[in-house]
Amino acid sequence: MSMLESLEISGKRVFLRCDLNVPLKDGAIVDDGRIRASLPTIKFLLNGGASLVIGAHLGRPKGVIAGEFSLAPVAERLRVLLERDVEFIGGVKPNVVANSIGGHIQLLENLRFNPAETSKVDDERRALAKEIANYVECYVGDGFGAVHRKHASVYDLPRLLPYAPGFLVSAEVEVLKKLTQNPVRPYGVILGGSKVSDKIGVIANLLDKVDVLAIGGGMVFTFLAAQGKSIGKSLVEKDLIPTVQELMERASSMGVDLRLPTDIVVAPEFSADSPATIVSTDEIAQNMIGLDIGPDSAKDFAMAIAPCKTVFWNGPMGVFEFPAFAHGTRIVAKALADLSGISVIGGGDSAAAVRSFGFKDSDFGYISTGGGASLEYLEGKDLPGLKALDL
Repeated sequence: MSMLESLEISGKRVFLRCDLNVPLKDGAIVDDGRIRASLPTIKFLLNGGASLVIGAHLGRPKGVIAGEFSLAPVAERLRVLLERDVEFIGGVKPNVVANSIGGHIQLLENLRFNPAETSKVDDERRALAKEIANYVECYVGDGFGAVHRKHASVYDLPRLLPYAPGFLVSAEVEVLKKLTQNPVRPYGVILGGSKVSDKIGVIANLLDKVDVLAIGGGMVFTFLAAQGKSIGKSLVEKDLIPTVQELMERASSMGVDLRLPTDIVVAPEFSADSPATIVSTDEIAQNMIGLDIGPDSAKDFAMAIAPCKTVFWNGPMGVFEFPAFAHGTRIVAKALADLSGISVIGGGDSAAAVRSFGFKDSDFGYISTGGGASLEYLEGKDLPGLKALDL
């Protein structure tokens, strides 16, 4: 029996912390994957006779009310997915939460509109947590995408109430354990995205665990620069070049198969209609910017992970939002979908990319809802939200 199934919820008002941080465009939800991921826990609580006060965040409004970060569209999508009423509570004060009968659902406005939610001052966060605790009787933490944050609704509130992790958080942790505790080998990791600084800790922590490590995306240009190659106008973090050189030397000494691109798709400017050209990584012109790994590199990455029994992928291989620079990311996604072993997509842009290409969630072993949280877990950090839930 899970911790959630052991929690007494019948007739109780439950505060459910979800991650409903969905991408929006012109006020419309682009990808509702995180909302759908919350449904099993929501339905379990409702079927168990609880009434729900759901708290979540959207974006980074930095403690001020901003209409573009309102959870109102999420409330509407929840109504559709659950086929039942969801009362949306506007404003920033949690004291509007009223007594409610079993089965009633309330979604609070973006918790981050209240500066105390994200405050670095412990007493300010605790005061907000106590305010919320006055209106509920137990806590369920299911917002995996926020568990690496020491926020009032993530870290402080569960310390005041009977608590349990939701099914989503429990599933995420179980998958991440498979990636860090005796993973089935061969074990491959593909990392992309824009900045090396976001992934340095993960690379350092995983080098003694992986067999294959492939690097793409904007972060690859710091690796190419570390090899002494010209990268034109491409993104680079010069201060990290010595660290990257050390990591490459360490990978070589440990026998890790480190794959870097051999060809790059470049363009004169960062724009969707900028003319694309495929060049060798030894021939990037000074007036060009790299926006995707090349087709040979994409094929190489796919072949490198094909024999793997466990693969983790975080970060697109290029600017997948621009069709001319989406090929590398699409090929990597296809390789993971074809994998016979465990394929884990580490949330964030990677999850958005595979869905934009038309892949189904079921095409992969697991799609995480928390890119940043997944990376910090793989980096070996203690995550406040998991610590508060005894995970």
